[in-house]
Amino acid sequence: MLIPSIKNSLDELIDLLKQISNTEFSKPCQLLSNSSIGEHTRHIVEMFQCLENNYESGMVNYDKRPRNILIQTDATFAISQIVTIQSLLEKENKKIELQQIIDNEEVTINSNYFRELLYNLEHCIHHQALIKVAVLQSETIFVNENFGVARSTIEYRNQCAQ
Repeated sequence: MLIPSIKNSLDELIDLLKQISNTEFSKPCQLLSNSSIGEHTRHIVEMFQCLENNYESGMVNYDKRPRNILIQTDATFAISQIVTIQSLLEKENKKIELQQIIDNEEVTINSNYFRELLYNLEHCIHHQALIKVAVLQSETIFVNENFGVARSTIEYRNQCAQ
């Protein structure tokens, strides 16, 4: 269920990106503290890429990402990166160690691949919610009502509707 949920969230992001121009994609948005839809998209993409690129070594540090400007300025390129991510998600669960520097001290935490996929899904939804704030200002962009909404919230709403 986890991987289909991730693919669904990423498909929703692709559907949105197909509707906007590169100018809209890379333009700073006041509602996003002057960041752009592209910057939030790049952040989503690079977090998944970081997990993918470090799967074999089993050592993940999300702070050590390349921050590829092309992902945040070219919506078509961003879409291609998302499609690649979707095609590489299905792997065996395995031990992963997370590394991060906090207050000049290196911290290492045990995790696993599935837990990190879940983290990336929740992280993706969080950034999609921010992107939604920006695109709701446009009358020409259609946004799925569940875009940027946590899966647990969607389930809760469905139960209330019955």
